[in-house]
Amino acid sequence: MNKLFIGIGLVVVMQFIPYGTNHANPEIVQEPNWDSIKTKELFNKACADCHSNETKYPWYANIAPVSWLIQHDIDEGREHFNVSMWNQQSKNKGEDAAEELEDGEMPMGIYALMHKEAVLTAQEKEDLIKGLKATFN
Repeated sequence: MNKLFIGIGLVVVMQFIPYGTNHANPEIVQEPNWDSIKTKELFNKACADCHSNETKYPWYANIAPVSWLIQHDIDEGREHFNVSMWNQQSKNKGEDAAEELEDGEMPMGIYALMHKEAVLTAQEKEDLIKGLKATFN
């Protein structure tokens, strides 16, 4: 019984750690010149939550420690590839986007599991890969 109260106490204390609770998106500075509206729409569907400044935070992004994991993934995603900061970041890896999608590295498995709307059909995936190559290569 003591372990249960300690566990509950730890979860309550975690809620007061401020990391991952500021859900204000930074402003959009510049976007790439998308090859088509379709590419942008598919990107927004599957990738934008972590790779743009237009993140839509789910309800569970307010509960630690899940909020910490989500914020970490968003920070990492934006650092490596952020379409809202195009030509503003020193290491914006747009040229790798199609390859990571082709290789199944993106979207991350846990993200796809929690965001069914981000799971692309085979045709959508093929269209997005083509569009990313056209936009970033």
